[in-house]
Amino acid sequence: MSTGADSNGRTPVLELRTLCKSFGGLQATRGVTLRVMPGDRKAIIGPNGAGKTTLFNLITGIYPVTSGQVMLFGRDVTSWRSDQRTRLGMARTFQVTSLFPKLTVLDNVLLAIQGLRQTKFVMWRFMSSYKEAYEKAYYLLEQAGFFDRKDVEVRNLSHGEQRQLEIVLGLASDPKILLLDEPAAGLSSGESTEMARFLMKLDPKLAILLIEHDMDVVFDVCAEISVLHFGELLETGTPEQIKKSQRVQEIYLGIG
Repeated sequence: MSTGADSNGRTPVLELRTLCKSFGGLQATRGVTLRVMPGDRKAIIGPNGAGKTTLFNLITGIYPVTSGQVMLFGRDVTSWRSDQRTRLGMARTFQVTSLFPKLTVLDNVLLAIQGLRQTKFVMWRFMSSYKEAYEKAYYLLEQAGFFDRKDVEVRNLSHGEQRQLEIVLGLASDPKILLLDEPAAGLSSGESTEMARFLMKLDPKLAILLIEHDMDVVFDVCAEISVLHFGELLETGTPEQIKKSQRVQEIYLGIG
């Protein structure tokens, strides 16, 4: 079976082939075809009810597909469980925060790292017992610019910082593709700007696919944007092309 390699022979990190999902009589996604190459920064936008979160649930294995295929690094993972896809190199964040507010930033990262391993993590053991986990946690926090806040309890972080920390936890599995479900949801204008800066600092080899309503974040971070409407991809283009699209303005930006 074709891996969908591009003209340079690169295999897509993620490829969706005519992906469909029906819930009874409701067709939530209709023949969605999409490719994400290594290092891509892509966004899926669309009005509420367009099917964006459903699409993410199909990509990550939370929902079974009705028809079509999900390809991850050239392998057909359509029938794979979520944890199997994670082990292959996919990570996802959710709209709702899933942090431990009374634990420190460092402890949250350590738990994310240990959650991927077979050995249990016991908080009161000596640090030397988990040297590798601590080293990785320190590395992730340094890379994300969070090291100075490692001993702060999560509940004392701003909402914007908590959303950024969730992305740091997503990086604990060393993903090659990161799916972000509305990372700027509930953020103030200033926090959204910080989120965009944070995302732009991430490893350029990491592919990112995000769902987002904050168009400033989308336009700042992503090189390509796809518009989903009633479960169907209507248009894909650069930020400038999407801004100028009459059809997009009518259905999404409320103009025209």
